[in-house]
Amino acid sequence: MPDPTVVSPAPVNAQDETRSVVKAAGVIGAATFTSRILGFVRDMVLANLFGATPAADAFFVAYRVPNLLRELFAEGSMSSAFIPVFTEYQTQKSKRDAWELASAVFTTLLTIVTGITILGVLLASGIVWLLAPGFHGDPAKLGMTTLLTQIMFPYLIFISLAALAMGILNSMRAFAAPAFSPVFFNIFIIGCAYLLSPMMAEPIHGVAIGVVAGGAAQFAMQLPGLRRRGMLFGFRFVPGHPGVRRIGKLMVPSILGLSVTQINITVSTILASFFAGGPTYLFYGMRLIQFPLGIFGVALATAILPTLSAQAARGDLGELRKTLGFGLRMILFIILPAMLGLILLRQPIIHLFFEHGTFTAHDTTETALAVLCYSVGLWAFGGVRIIVSAFYSLQDTRTPAITAAIAVAANLIFSLALMSFLGAAGLALATALAAMVNGGILVAVLHRRLGGVDWGSVGRSSLRVLIASAPLVVVCTWVADHQIWTHPGSWIEKSAMLTLAIGMSVSGYLGVHALLRSEELGLVWGIVRRKLKRGVA
Repeated sequence: MPDPTVVSPAPVNAQDETRSVVKAAGVIGAATFTSRILGFVRDMVLANLFGATPAADAFFVAYRVPNLLRELFAEGSMSSAFIPVFTEYQTQKSKRDAWELASAVFTTLLTIVTGITILGVLLASGIVWLLAPGFHGDPAKLGMTTLLTQIMFPYLIFISLAALAMGILNSMRAFAAPAFSPVFFNIFIIGCAYLLSPMMAEPIHGVAIGVVAGGAAQFAMQLPGLRRRGMLFGFRFVPGHPGVRRIGKLMVPSILGLSVTQINITVSTILASFFAGGPTYLFYGMRLIQFPLGIFGVALATAILPTLSAQAARGDLGELRKTLGFGLRMILFIILPAMLGLILLRQPIIHLFFEHGTFTAHDTTETALAVLCYSVGLWAFGGVRIIVSAFYSLQDTRTPAITAAIAVAANLIFSLALMSFLGAAGLALATALAAMVNGGILVAVLHRRLGGVDWGSVGRSSLRVLIASAPLVVVCTWVADHQIWTHPGSWIEKSAMLTLAIGMSVSGYLGVHALLRSEELGLVWGIVRRKLKRGVA
């Protein structure tokens, strides 16, 4: 451990901070894109091997348990509560103080999640009984879901520690290793599905083991980065540490605040268990939504939180407002065209990538309807992540928690109202509407809290995005209506058609932005151009 040094950052130009956010988001986005591609391959493998069978339904319900807890205790609340406090220690205290805080949090977190894991394994049957009431009439399916839950529960330990490592590295503006670590998660699942599952009496058990192994790999990959920066945490059980107490206080309300989407998805999973194939349709539908949201929305939110936290620690609310406005403009710049593309190309995408093996044309139709319903709220999913980051940078986790509780209640009401005539897709639409409710309340509160945000520039940016999306709509509509999707054709032909649609859509979208002299495009292109110049030099 190097001698402690007091961190005294030099004043940072606002434009430099904006560029830093974009560059970090680019690194995270590239890494996330790689991970999402592998995740897409993973989903294709699972769809091909298990389709919408009872085994698949059991797996996706069981996976919801550790995945929800991951959001509650790890990547969601842990990161959002830890980064602002750790950034403050880096800014105002010594490196040793920051290391001691990280070690104390590591030991406390490991103790808590290990206890939760043990309880989860012991109480798995009761948890599944509550989560999947639609399985009560099928003891075999209920038992399979329980065993899968028990197998996957230790995933919580590894992903929680991985989230802590990510928080430390992101606070130190190191984004590559944390962003690339999920790649190994997907590799292990794919590997186990092909290599381990055939050797198992119940093949789906091999996939569950892959989930745990992938979580362990995700944590292990980040350890070298921590070691290089002198931040490889040790065992220091100090639950009374002032920083640990502050993080704990911030985590309690943020558990509900940041994970509202996961909670709503879990509510949907519970209700979807009453529909044959419902959990599977919602899973694949959300996976497609998470593709652009993970690559761009999560990447930008992850990159912007350390900058917002540093501005809040300096008391520079003016720059914080500018950074927030910039974040909202960038998220709309990317998410709105992605939303339109998914709505128009949902059927071809699902047909091309998932309709193989035991995944039927009927499954494609049902999944496409779920994608449509989720997609209408994609802008809200992305916007909420940016807005919530602003609250957490101010160390205010109470407000997002309150709005999240309202959103959860709204989701339940919408779900019960819509599922009766839309089936499982009604649950997807309810989740989207709940995200809009959540975002609307957060925006109103934050506007009052900060004394305003530059909504004028956000509105002008949104108008440019809609105008620039016109070529995208034309191209995607033409491709989606092409007869190739209704006739048996080669996978290569259909892939070429979809690739053409995406390429022409992106080119047309960016071309219109160039004609409009879009500030967002100019900033991104400026960074790309400087990277290329350095590469040539």
